[in-house]
Amino acid sequence: MPRAPAGATPRLACPRRAAFAAPVTRRLLLTSLAVLLAGPYAAPAAEPAAPVFTSEEPSYYDGRTREAVGVGNAQLAYGDLLLTADEIRYRTDTRIVVARGHATFTQGARRLLADVITYHLREGTYTVENLRMGEYPLYLTGTRAQGDRTTLTVEDARATVHEPGPFVPTLHAARIFYTPGQRLRADSANLGLGDVRPVGFGRFQQNLKEPLISYVSLLGGYRSSLGVMLEAGLHLPVAPGTRLGGDLGLYTNRGVMAGPSGSYRGATPGAEFHGNFSSGFIHDHGDRLTDVLGRPVPANRGFVAWDHQQQLAPGLTLTGQLNYWQDSEILRDFRPDAFFPVQQPDSFLESVYTGGNYFVSLFARFQPNSYQAVQERLPELRFDLLPLTVGPGLTERFTASLAVLREDPVGGAGTARTSERLDAYYALSRTWAPVEWLSVTPLAGGRLTHYNRATGGRSTYTRVLGELGCDAELRASAVSAYRNETWKIDGLRHLLTPRLSYRYIPEAERGAAYLPPIDRDAFSTYLPPLGLGAVRNLDALHATHTLRLGLDNTLQTRDATYGSRDLLVLNLASDFRLQRPAGMRDLSEVHAEFALLPARWMQFDAYTSVAPRSFRLREFNSGLTLLDGDQWSARFSSNFLRQELNDYRIEARRRINEAYEAVVRLQYDRRQHRFNEQAYAIRQKISNLWLAEYAVTLYDGPRRESRAGFHVQVTAIGF
Repeated sequence: MPRAPAGATPRLACPRRAAFAAPVTRRLLLTSLAVLLAGPYAAPAAEPAAPVFTSEEPSYYDGRTREAVGVGNAQLAYGDLLLTADEIRYRTDTRIVVARGHATFTQGARRLLADVITYHLREGTYTVENLRMGEYPLYLTGTRAQGDRTTLTVEDARATVHEPGPFVPTLHAARIFYTPGQRLRADSANLGLGDVRPVGFGRFQQNLKEPLISYVSLLGGYRSSLGVMLEAGLHLPVAPGTRLGGDLGLYTNRGVMAGPSGSYRGATPGAEFHGNFSSGFIHDHGDRLTDVLGRPVPANRGFVAWDHQQQLAPGLTLTGQLNYWQDSEILRDFRPDAFFPVQQPDSFLESVYTGGNYFVSLFARFQPNSYQAVQERLPELRFDLLPLTVGPGLTERFTASLAVLREDPVGGAGTARTSERLDAYYALSRTWAPVEWLSVTPLAGGRLTHYNRATGGRSTYTRVLGELGCDAELRASAVSAYRNETWKIDGLRHLLTPRLSYRYIPEAERGAAYLPPIDRDAFSTYLPPLGLGAVRNLDALHATHTLRLGLDNTLQTRDATYGSRDLLVLNLASDFRLQRPAGMRDLSEVHAEFALLPARWMQFDAYTSVAPRSFRLREFNSGLTLLDGDQWSARFSSNFLRQELNDYRIEARRRINEAYEAVVRLQYDRRQHRFNEQAYAIRQKISNLWLAEYAVTLYDGPRRESRAGFHVQVTAIGF
């Protein structure tokens, strides 16, 4: 038997499963082989001590080829490397392992299947023939591949998300360069679903920490206002972090709507950004009806939407949003899912710098839509000092802003209002806590506002207002040892906090005739902010002499995970107006917020406001949510506002099996005694990558939406 040359393999161990059945001479041969290979050749300290070689049939050493050979479920283990195959040959002089027949390669999280695997122990590199590899979230195949611990190059390659299938995103390329868990790059690539790959790329790059296809949507159906409709959307990677594509809609009663869309993200040391945009344009030849101002909707219609967030530097951010609707009904007609959550579009740009104890912001709000009233800021520079302790227990608060304001008349009728305003507010307060359960905070403040474009015959006007006030709260608690295993109650704690706030702002209406009323009162059913520094209707203030009483109640129990959890919350508040504008009552409604959370599977919440003297209900909103894990959930809700709303709503979901669930949505208008909306849908998961929805929707009442419609929608959920 020839002796292995110096500097060859480290020690090779050859245990055998059939050792006792082998002839004595074979046992002696294998023992001599192990001693020969292990004796004078010690492995470097940085490498594993020795490969371990096993097989079903007895292993042997081929002296002619200098190979150790294992046949029948052969295995070679070397550190974190494990090779298995029908036959494994290990050449001792070059330290090359060749695995043939049902070969597998496992190293860390990587696992390869192939016909032939050749591994170089010295370099830690390998080549593969007829590769099959799965490494979440990709499945890779190819005729030939070569790689090491960090990279893998696959020729005539195909990559799929999860397992191959007819509806699975698939990339075919002449060559794929794969860095596990980080990046995939492909030359001469085609992308599509299954065997249909219509999109070609000269070079394709994908960050594996981002979705392969960030947005895919396909919807088909019928609505009487739109006719037969087909909508599709797709975003594809065109550069690292950038996905571009578009949305296309075909409507037999309206025409074709199309527009580019996409998303982007990026990062540099200390800064990062991300955003998305969408658009749509159509020459609408259908029945367009009128807009919110009663004007005919034009035939040429379109919209653009953009969102952007950016970290410019440590402590400096930039946020932007653009919503341009060429007419007020464009999204309601063609994108109702985007319209109903936000029916008043907003467009702004804001940059904020966060200092050690202050904020500096530059804010601009625009009015791109002529049918909508917007209090524009062009722009507003603002400084906010966080509460700061000064002197003997005093706390100061300071804000200042410089703004250019504008409000154009809705629909272009009338004269625009403009204003240049300098505003500053300063207040001092001191908290006094004679006992641990009582705190009293008196305060005094002042606000100076200068208008460079006054009205009423004056070019400028300066207003100085003062404020006196006090905030007090009393904290009380009680503890009970009550236990209930059914509701998982382990003791009870009741927190009771009465609150009192008082504000006196005399002559706040002074100079109203000279102020452009741009920042003015907005409709709200809740109690307004109390205090000169918190008001938003700065150009239309009212004299204030108000006492606000509140009572907060919270009932809690111990929780093994979070320490405690709320079982019941009841908060009450009401204003006593000692001085008030004409037409306003001296005693406001009593506002109540209520929440009942006896278990994680049930929650009831309600808000109500009641006139305290007549007990007349002004507003009542409620909701009951029930759920059973991922099996089913239901929410019953109501909205009541006297002389405005009286609606009831049901939203329910029931899991049928692993692939299907049923969804029901009902909205009933009690004032008109009709169902404004009925929606019934079945949702289906396809290959754990797609969500298909089959829905029928029925509408009633005078509205733009069709009386009936159905659709089939497919969206991507798993890549």
